[in-house]
Parts: sequence; structure tokens; C-alpha cells
Amino acid sequence: MAQAKDCVLVIAGKSATTAVADNMREVASRLETMYRRPFTMLVLHDPKIGLGVGFDDGFTKLEVNSKSTKQLHKALAPYHSRLMAVTCRSEDYIPVLQRVIPHVPYVSTPTVQSLEWATDKLLMRRRMAEYDKSITPAYTVVTDQSEEAIAKIKRKVGFPLVVKPTGLAASVLVSVCYYEDELREVLKKTFKKLEKTHKKYKGRGEAKIVVEELIEGTQYSIDGYVNERGKVTYVPPVHIKSGRAIGFDDFFGYKQMTPVKLLSNKIRDMEQTATKGVHALGLRNTSIHAELIKTERNGWKLVEIGPRIGGFRHDLYELSYGFNHSFNDVLTRIPRKPIIRRRRKGYTAAMKFFAKTEGVLSGIKGIRKIQELGSFYEITVNKTKGDKLKFAKNGGKSVFNVILHNKSRSDLLADIRRLERKVEIKVVKK
Repeated sequence: MAQAKDCVLVIAGKSATTAVADNMREVASRLETMYRRPFTMLVLHDPKIGLGVGFDDGFTKLEVNSKSTKQLHKALAPYHSRLMAVTCRSEDYIPVLQRVIPHVPYVSTPTVQSLEWATDKLLMRRRMAEYDKSITPAYTVVTDQSEEAIAKIKRKVGFPLVVKPTGLAASVLVSVCYYEDELREVLKKTFKKLEKTHKKYKGRGEAKIVVEELIEGTQYSIDGYVNERGKVTYVPPVHIKSGRAIGFDDFFGYKQMTPVKLLSNKIRDMEQTATKGVHALGLRNTSIHAELIKTERNGWKLVEIGPRIGGFRHDLYELSYGFNHSFNDVLTRIPRKPIIRRRRKGYTAAMKFFAKTEGVLSGIKGIRKIQELGSFYEITVNKTKGDKLKFAKNGGKSVFNVILHNKSRSDLLADIRRLERKVEIKVVKK
């Protein structure tokens, strides 16, 4: 008699938070209820990568060097007949998922090649342009700061434009340029930092720079679940306000909020554009996180697609709609139909706070007042006094993150305004 499948493998690393571990323990509990049998949550632990806090309780650790084919085979072989799904919660560790896939041949996964296309910005742009040029901005790849490179950028892309590394996430080393002298300055800085930053943040593939057209418009994101046949089931979209919108010369997602004020036909058009991107990349058996811009003249443009659920999305969807995004991520990979609720329970916003200048953190004013807000749900402080602060484009992380929730949209917006007026990040310049 065949052994029942009762294991889920989680690929995580040092950046994985306690919240991720808690989410996956809840997933195990829901699977046990659904299948009426105990489930084991496995977590791949590569000592060279590290493992975040929260995975000591309720997880079976498989300690391996993920670059060793022999060690991966030895660690995963005992679970071949029991493994039901494999999930990766962070784009940083997609390369580990790619190395795992050949050792779990009887589990539904994306292809290794599709993950390569979906995590390298240059390969992604090429695939999307070949599939449908109308959904993607003009772009070119540059390998140096020569006059020939500058001329090619002006000819193929034009101003304004965005300079970004191909294998990094979270707006690291992403800069906007409006004129030629600014472009020269940004290229010089980016090339100087590229190799070191690519190594520090475990960039995917070869370290390269892609320059693409800056699309002006309103930014949104939408997550979805892709089945084994390429059909995408989407969840409600999220509106994004970037750091640039509040005066930062930076691309980080300052505020992410759902539900959004969009007509149903506009949401349908957004989904159709995202689906073209999914099919261009050949993604299947995975959750996806798509970022798009709604333009006035040319409709929707795809910024990028990630083969994973988006940041903050578990809380945004659970609070605003009452469904479990992490559970659906695993159901998609089993594969089973995801469980989605679309009736609005309230309004939710996730916010990232950066200092207005780089330097050393000397204190954060207003944390207690934030926690007294009627819409307050959760705060995560990432930096403490004495820590170095950098902008996202220079490889920095937010000082703290806040999640707010309220049944009333106007009350939520009022508390966001109060928060913005109360908080102060104090910095001593280097």
C-alpha cells in the first residue's frame, strides 16, 4: 500500500521571519484538517545561508549544503513518497528551489528554466518582449559606461529611464535618471557597487545592468495562483505608493493598500496583462506576484513578475478579505484549487519607513503613539540605535514596517495621516 503524502518542504533562509514560520505552522494545521492526518513541515537549512528565527518549533530541519547534489539527494530521498508540495517564500532563495527541483521529480513544481526567466530582469524582459511587446517597457542591457553604451541607451530607451541590476530584488540599486549627466553618474555608482552588492544579497545569475523606459502612471500589484495548465486565479489587487511619490529619490514600496478603487473592467485588463507575462515566462504550479503600472494612453504595463507570494500579502488578504494566502500558495503547489473570499471585511495598509537621510540611527520618535492608533495592527522594527541606515537603492532596508487595518476607509486614511505626522526617524550623518 502506498504511503500517504504528509510532508511539505519549505525553502527559507536567514531573511525568513517569525511570521513566515507561524504562517507555515498554520498551513500544517489546515492540511491536517483537510486530509484528516498529521502533517510534517520540513525546512531546508543550508548553514551557509542561515535560517531565520521561529523555525525551531514544529519543523523538521534538513541540514544540507544546497549546492551539493549528493547532500540534497541524501536529505530528500527518505521523503520521496511522502512529499506533497515544495514552497519558497522569498525570491532570494529561488536558486535553492531550482537546485531542489531535480530531486523531487514526483512533486508539482515550476520548471527550473521558468524560474530562471522570472528572477533575472534581463531574461524576463526578453521573454515578455518576444511574447508581446505591448506589455513591457523598452529596455537595453549595458556592460560598461562607455560613450557607445550611453548612445545605445539614448537610442533604444530614451529619458526618463530606470537603471536596475538584473538579479536583485526589493529595489536594491534601482535609480531613475532624467538626463544624460545623471545617467553617467548613476552608471558609475552602480557599476562600482554591482559585484559586491550582488554577492551580499545573493543575486540570481550573472551581475548585469538593464536600463529600461520609466513608465509614468499609477502602480498596482496583484498576486495569483498558476495551476499545472497555466490557468491563473487572481486575488484582489493592491495599490502601491512608492517612495518617489512622497519625495524620496528611491523606488521602495512606501504604502501598499487594499481594497483598491478600480472598476471591474480595469481589474480584468490588469489580470489579462499579468497572464500574458505568466505565459511568456512559462510559469506553472506556483503563486505569482505581478507589479504593473496603469498608464493613461497605453493601458497596463508589466514591471515584473515574481514566482512567489508578495510581501505583506498574507496579512493584507487575511485582514481585508478573510482568506489565507499562505495556505493557498501550498494548495496551488499540491495542486489543489485555492480557497478565495472576495467579500470585503475592511481596509488594510502595509507601510515601510525609511529615514530621509542616510547615516546612523539615533532614535525613533512616535512608536508608542503609533500603537495607540485605532487602526493599529502590527509593527516590526528592523533597526536599532547605532545601526547604519541606507536608502533602498543603495542596498538598505526599512527602519520599521507598520500594518494598519480598519473597517472604514476614511478612518484608515485618517490614521495613516496621524502616523505620518507623529513618527520621526532621527539620524546622525556619517
